[in-house]
Amino acid sequence: MKVLLLKDPKDSGPDPYIKKLNNWELELYSFEATLIPVLSFEFLSLESLFEKLSHPECYGGLVFTSPRAVEAIKICLKENSKKEAWSKSLKQMWNMKPTYVVGKATASLVEEIGLTPQGEKSGNAEKLVEYICSREKPNSSALLFPCGALKREVLPTGLREKGVPLEGLTVYQTTQHPDLQESLSSYFSQQGIPASVVFFSPSGVKFCLQHIQKLSGDVINQIKFAAIGPTTAEALEAAGIPVSCTAGSPTARDLAASIHRALHCHNC
Repeated sequence: MKVLLLKDPKDSGPDPYIKKLNNWELELYSFEATLIPVLSFEFLSLESLFEKLSHPECYGGLVFTSPRAVEAIKICLKENSKKEAWSKSLKQMWNMKPTYVVGKATASLVEEIGLTPQGEKSGNAEKLVEYICSREKPNSSALLFPCGALKREVLPTGLREKGVPLEGLTVYQTTQHPDLQESLSSYFSQQGIPASVVFFSPSGVKFCLQHIQKLSGDVINQIKFAAIGPTTAEALEAAGIPVSCTAGSPTARDLAASIHRALHCHNC
């Protein structure tokens, strides 16, 4: 069963979603997964970001809801002077405060910069709000929130309603990958119609769906559309696409199991 993953590859090593799906053999199903990069990222305000990171005493902690926000810090730390300041004192000072995250990918990157993530099993912004509010007191020091230009307002609104201050800083913006259209056309011409197409973000829906509808034509109803989480599922449904399955959590194992169930039920 061919599965098309519309996401961005892991920066180093094999992508966990490709690895899990291509090694998943259960009952009648053996997946053949292909990954097509969907997004490109431009990093912004890095000097402002490091200036804020240089004053941990001003904040109650950190919040990351995407791997790219952590990558912005990693880019800052490539400069020797900033890396030295981080290693010498800033890292230890931030580790005295909570670092809240969504998802294992973000948590893994947080660990790479020497911080200890909390809340990675939350799975989405709504649950992370609950997690943070169970640990933070109202009107405490603001949490620093490096984020993307297209961030949803669920987390800021949810925390504000509970009286938990949040200071956002836009550190990247999202654009369509320059090779996306060509990559999709090549896949459909060479591989044919996939059994399932998986979206990993609302931005992916925005940039890919029109191309997929055109390439699939009349047989688009044969495709099982999957989403990595509820936010992406909502974006698909808003575009008029029925969602066959949503991963229980943003992990390769849960996604593989969800796709398998959707395909199995379809053929039962």
